[in-house]
Amino acid sequence: MASLTSLLDRSAADHPDRTAIRLDDLSISYRQLSDAARKVAGLLRAAGVSSGDRVGLMMPNIPAFPIAFYGALAAGAVVVPMNPLLKSREVGYYLGDSGARLMFAWRDAAGEAAKGAADAGAQVITVDDVDLTEVLAGSESVSDTAAASDDDTAVILYTSGTTGQPKGAQLTHAGLLRNARLTEETLLHNSPGDVTMGCLPLFHVFGLTCGLNATVAGGGTLTLLPRFDPGKALEIIERDAVTIFEGVPTMYSAMLHHQAGGETDTSSLRVCISGGAAMPVEVMRAFEDKFGCMILEGYGLSETSPVASFNHPDKPRKPGSVGTPVAGVEMRLVGDDGRDVPAGEVGEIAIRGHNVMKGYWGKPEATAEAIPDGWFRTGDLGRLDEDGYYYIVDRKKEMIIRGGYNVYPREIEEVLHEHPAVAEVAVIGMAHPELGEEVGAAVALKPGASATPEELRQFAKDRVAAYKYPRKVWLVEALPKGPTGKILRREVRPPESTT
Repeated sequence: MASLTSLLDRSAADHPDRTAIRLDDLSISYRQLSDAARKVAGLLRAAGVSSGDRVGLMMPNIPAFPIAFYGALAAGAVVVPMNPLLKSREVGYYLGDSGARLMFAWRDAAGEAAKGAADAGAQVITVDDVDLTEVLAGSESVSDTAAASDDDTAVILYTSGTTGQPKGAQLTHAGLLRNARLTEETLLHNSPGDVTMGCLPLFHVFGLTCGLNATVAGGGTLTLLPRFDPGKALEIIERDAVTIFEGVPTMYSAMLHHQAGGETDTSSLRVCISGGAAMPVEVMRAFEDKFGCMILEGYGLSETSPVASFNHPDKPRKPGSVGTPVAGVEMRLVGDDGRDVPAGEVGEIAIRGHNVMKGYWGKPEATAEAIPDGWFRTGDLGRLDEDGYYYIVDRKKEMIIRGGYNVYPREIEEVLHEHPAVAEVAVIGMAHPELGEEVGAAVALKPGASATPEELRQFAKDRVAAYKYPRKVWLVEALPKGPTGKILRREVRPPESTT
C-alpha cells in the first residue's frame, strides 16, 4: 500500500493541468499543488524534520492547507491538524502531547500559536499568504517522497470523550487512503468535471477525507470557503458550477432559509453529503425539493477515518437513517457486556474494519478501553432495522455537537474550575434551532464567593475556542449527584431564562 501522498502523485501525473484547488480567483492545478507540496517537504527536511516526526497545521480552508498537508506527508511526517480558533493553552496541549516539533500557523492565529508553541518547545512557521508562496521562496523541491507502510500513522486527530484531556486518534496511511477512495468511488462517483464545495473544515476528519482526499483521489476540483456563510456558499455553487456539496445539517438549514436560495442557480448540484450530526428529515426533504439534488446521510467518527456507514446512491435511502456499512467495514450493536443485543433493541454501535484507528497516541489504556476486542466502541447508541439500516438513537457519551463542532463538557468544566469562585460546574448541551445544540453551564460557587454569569462566561470565552465556550451560564446552590457523589449531568436542567 502506498503513502497517502499517492493520491496527489497519481492525479498530478494523470491530470497535471486540471484545477485541483480554487479559492475565489486563485486556481491551483494538480501540477502546481504537487510541486508546492514537494517544496514543503524540502523545507521540512532542511528544518530537520524526519520520518515519524509530528507537524502541526493550524490553518483555515485556504490552499496552504492541502499544500502543507501533502508536503508534510511527503517528508514522512505525521500531520496534526488543529483548529485555527484554538487558544494558546489548547495549542500547547496538542503540540506537547503529540511531541510536534514544528507547526504551520495562519497569520490570524499566529499569536495564540506562538504562545502555545513556546510552552511546548515547538517552532512556528507563520503563513501570511494563502498559497505559501512567501514561505516556500528559496526552498528546494524533493524528488522523492518518504515511504510509508500500511500501518504507519499519517494523521493524529485530537478527539475526546467526556472525561480527561483530548486524545490523539492515530489514523494510518492505509486507512485514510482506502476511506478516501471508497468515498470517491461509492458515494461521489467523481468525473473530470466535478467540483466539490470545500466548506467543511479541512482540520476536521469529515472535510479532510470526504472533501480533500476524496476529491484528489478522483481528480476533481475542491473550491474552498474559509468560513462558512450560506450566502457566499450559494454564490460559489453558482459561480463554480459545484456538483458535490458536503456539510453538516446546520449548513443545509442555513442555505435553505437564506434569502438568496431562490435566486441562485444551483442546477449544477448532483449529490450532497451530510454528516456530523443527525439531519432533520424535514430539512432534508425541503432542501432536496428546493435545490433539486440528492442528500446522502452517513455516519462516522474521528477514530474511523471517518466513514463507517452511509445511505448509498445505488440503494434505497431511508431519511433519518445513517445507512449501511461501507465496503470493508462491519458494524454491530452491543450491550455493556460486549455481546450482541437482541434484534430490535438499542445497543452501543461497535465498528471493525480498515477505517478504525490504530490507537490513541501515547494512551494504551484508553486504546484498550475503546477497542477491547478488535471492535471500536463508539459511545453512540443505535438501532438496526430489518433491512440492515442503522439509526442513531442517542449518544452514550455526553459530547455536545454545536453547529457540527464537537464540544467536550469535561474540558469546559476544567476551565471554569480555574475561576477562584467556582466550586462545582456541569456543562450540558441545550437544544438550539439552528446549531443543533448550544453549550450551557450550571455553576455552584464556593461559600462566600461571588461571580456573575457574565463574568464566568467571559472567563471561559478567553480560554477556549469561540465555538466551545458556554453561551448560557446560570448559578445554582448545588448540582445533582449520585450515591458516590458523582455529578449527574443528565439531571441538570437550565432555568427557563438563562443569562
